[in-house]
Amino acid sequence: MPHEPFQRGGLSFMSKKNNDIEKVDGPSFEGVEEASVFSLSEHTDTTTFYGINNSNILLLKNLFPNIRIIARGHVIKIQGSDAEMEIFKNALGRLELFVLNNNSLSHENIIEIVKGQQPAEITFENLILHGVNGKSIMARTKNQQKLVNDFETNDLLFAIGPAGSGKTYTAIALAVRALKNREKKKIILSRPAVEAGEKLGFLPGDMKEKIDPYLQPLYDALQDMLPAAKLKDYMENGTIQIAPLAFMRGRTLSDAVVILDEAQNSTTMQIKMFLTRMGLNTKMIVTGDITQIDLPMQQKSGLIDALEVLRNVKGIAKIEFDKGDIVRHKLVQRIVEAYEKAAPRPPKGGV
Repeated sequence: MPHEPFQRGGLSFMSKKNNDIEKVDGPSFEGVEEASVFSLSEHTDTTTFYGINNSNILLLKNLFPNIRIIARGHVIKIQGSDAEMEIFKNALGRLELFVLNNNSLSHENIIEIVKGQQPAEITFENLILHGVNGKSIMARTKNQQKLVNDFETNDLLFAIGPAGSGKTYTAIALAVRALKNREKKKIILSRPAVEAGEKLGFLPGDMKEKIDPYLQPLYDALQDMLPAAKLKDYMENGTIQIAPLAFMRGRTLSDAVVILDEAQNSTTMQIKMFLTRMGLNTKMIVTGDITQIDLPMQQKSGLIDALEVLRNVKGIAKIEFDKGDIVRHKLVQRIVEAYEKAAPRPPKGGV
């Protein structure tokens, strides 16, 4: 059954249940030759760009009263004089760039950009990207910044250190930035599915339901950095993939940022398999904490082995995080310090 259009401020909107939103000013442009088209990037979140209840489009209509607009999905059709359409398309381009960089777009931002002013935004030298609702995601410690810097000049990085030091979060932020900047086409995140005291076979549910809890920290980080609808799209079309380490076998990973988290729980054969998946135009980040190994006592950690074997290979960076990098609750740093002061014990599954 067709949905009834509703009127608002001179624009006629066609309500739809799917993600396509049609915004029509006056009659349809179908078949009108002089209509021009502006296509948004696939990485642009249309909900942010169009605004809640299409409020940003309504504001643009008020700012450009002689322009007629149809927007559906990532395509915006416009009609007006050549000069006005050119000015409007330039404004759309600047607005889209702001959304891509900041994940937010207020009415104040729109007015400033349309007027040709530099929108007021918080900038930091160590900013990685703007997350959901414009949240600033940045390198907060010297070693997080070193990871950011080394990412620019190395294709394989090892980020080693204690829990809470921001290794994985910073790595995922770098991957999202590379995707948004169109430097890479995919993000692939992986973890070894090691049972920390539990056997997978005894957990309820199918294989996906058994494994998902081990991958949840990766989802949590992505949810900070990408709007929910855009993240869902990326997951469904394979732009972002999250899978257990064992599922990497036989693949060649090209044009991607690939992150192996909790690598201390990989075996020597697993991490070798992972590292040799690297294809053209791919960067890999391996993160882990060699003090938290869940492998059997007699089994050597693949991460420890890789650090030894590859220590003299050019093109590989190693960033060692410490308790000074911990950015979780202040108690986490105290807990780490307390364990360091305790009687030293060889790490489980270590050398």
